[in-house]
Amino acid sequence: MTDDSTDRRFSALPGRPGKIVAVHLSYASRADQRGRRPAHPSYFFKPSSSVAPSGGTVERPLGTELLAFEGEIALVIGTAARRVPLARAWDHVAWVTAANDLGLYDLRANDKGSNVRSKGGDGFTPIGPGLLDARTVDPGALRLRAWVNGELRQDDTTAGLLFPLAQLVADLSQHLTLEPGDVILAGTPAGSSVVVPGDVVEVEVDVAGGPTSGRLVTTVTQGAHGFDDALGSLPAVDDVQRAEAWGSRAAAGLAPEGLPPALREKLMQAPVAALSAQLRKRGLDEVTIDGVRPMHPGAKLVGTARTVRFLPGREDLVARHGGGHNAQKRAFDAVGEGEVLVVEARGETGSGTLGDILALRAHARGAAGIVTDGGVRDYAAVAAVGIPVYSAGAHPAVLGRRHVPWDVDVAVACGGTTVEPGDILVGDGDGVVVIPPALVEEVVDAALAQEEEDSWIAGQVAAGHPVDGLFPMDARWRARFDAWRASR
Repeated sequence: MTDDSTDRRFSALPGRPGKIVAVHLSYASRADQRGRRPAHPSYFFKPSSSVAPSGGTVERPLGTELLAFEGEIALVIGTAARRVPLARAWDHVAWVTAANDLGLYDLRANDKGSNVRSKGGDGFTPIGPGLLDARTVDPGALRLRAWVNGELRQDDTTAGLLFPLAQLVADLSQHLTLEPGDVILAGTPAGSSVVVPGDVVEVEVDVAGGPTSGRLVTTVTQGAHGFDDALGSLPAVDDVQRAEAWGSRAAAGLAPEGLPPALREKLMQAPVAALSAQLRKRGLDEVTIDGVRPMHPGAKLVGTARTVRFLPGREDLVARHGGGHNAQKRAFDAVGEGEVLVVEARGETGSGTLGDILALRAHARGAAGIVTDGGVRDYAAVAAVGIPVYSAGAHPAVLGRRHVPWDVDVAVACGGTTVEPGDILVGDGDGVVVIPPALVEEVVDAALAQEEEDSWIAGQVAAGHPVDGLFPMDARWRARFDAWRASR
């Protein structure tokens, strides 16, 4: 058995850690990159067998492609902490150093959030090389940087944390005893990405112009061993995991999410009335968002749904859920290019559900529009932003008068119909229609074909023909129309 006191893996630590606790999302830059800001920290465990020293190597297993680095600040516990208050939590941290929370995204979906296999591999937690005395550093002024092959990839400070370092200690101590030598990995900022065999990753934690952990150096190598499907699930990747591992769809070489350009153009040409008629032919009547009108009647709205749900504004719930980076603000920070933010306000028009600042944020994010069955504050200022908005009208009161922000990215009820994230919304002067993604190609093609037919019929009526037999067309008129279309 290896003597932990002489095991080189733990040379940067006081000994083998009993626990390594890692934070899922903790930096604002990383959370915004992922399109979601958590309200509270969440955690996972890494085995101590994954620890590696500076100057070591990490293997990318045979048959995998998505090994990603994550530069992190590591906190080493000095004295036991159990139910410690926030004001005294930092006193239980003895040292600070650099870490690399490596992860294999090929196994991430199978782990379903536990990260046991995707983050627990041998060598997946390099730590070191030097320890900073926690008593001599300001936990709010630490800098974290990471390089790949000498190129700076991550550069952030603890000022960018969603949850201060001391909060992580205090929060964890509510649930379990943090013991001397335990390690907390405090999360990674934006810039984490895929590394391949031959890459050299360096991570450093310092106080700008002051003490430093030194550079933690890890070289990626190609492993000779893969995984046996007779024993467990095999690595598997899809575009979601590729985008998460690389940091973005663009970095992964993937096309932007959302509607393909050709389909979007078809939907831009198709009137909502025609789309509604085609959905009705397919048995879907409850697909219009009722009670909303366009702020810009001449503008067309086309995009995929991103949702936020408001509950009735019970005072105690508003106090607990209405402040800070609440569900409303998270939704506007997360809406992406080509998406329509759909707000469930229960048809309650006695307050605003957004104002000019949030409309500007959605516009800056590239959103295709906003649909709310509630009111809009700063109506003229929102209109000036230029983003297509459908609402139940103007109201000067703030959100908390009638609503409490509750949830994002869930199915919502807006204007009498259900909208699921990913549904396709199309709006024009007639209103807004919701199209299930599985039907959109069929419905838009049929709508455009019907529009061509209706346009021809309108021309015949304008020329003086009676509508009897023409609208709808009988066999004689149908033959004439078919001949006209064939001649084009």
